[in-house]
Amino acid sequence: MEYSHHDNELVKQPIGYWSWAAHKAVVTNIRAGLAQFDVTQPQWWVLNQVATSENGRTREEVTIVLQGYLDVGAALAREIDALLDRDLLALDNENRLRLTSGGDTVYRQCAERQTAMRKRSHDGITDEEYLVTLKVLQRMIHNVRGEAWHH
Repeated sequence: MEYSHHDNELVKQPIGYWSWAAHKAVVTNIRAGLAQFDVTQPQWWVLNQVATSENGRTREEVTIVLQGYLDVGAALAREIDALLDRDLLALDNENRLRLTSGGDTVYRQCAERQTAMRKRSHDGITDEEYLVTLKVLQRMIHNVRGEAWHH
């Protein structure tokens, strides 16, 4: 791969720009991949939360976990409603969100696509390099007293 600058110049590049550029490229790729199944990224997060829970999840449980993801905030309620309207999710008699059979199919398709997209974005990057990258970014967030957490 050809890098934008020689190492002695690259080390002086702004993290704000490069972290934004990485975010934009990766998130754009993810959203394009999910759009092929008519699913938004927040809808994928909801489907994943429900699919990976043995007893389903309430709206509140889903919201507590996901509300900080990429600043989705209050829009999460609309995303859950959209999944209910499309019959990808249903509420059981305890008001817990559950995948419908159609929702399970879409979830599995999206999960397969997510795995492929992750593999592509990690191509040529060792687990050790990835780990160092995340630790450096988390340290920078800590250094500027920022907040970030991903379950």
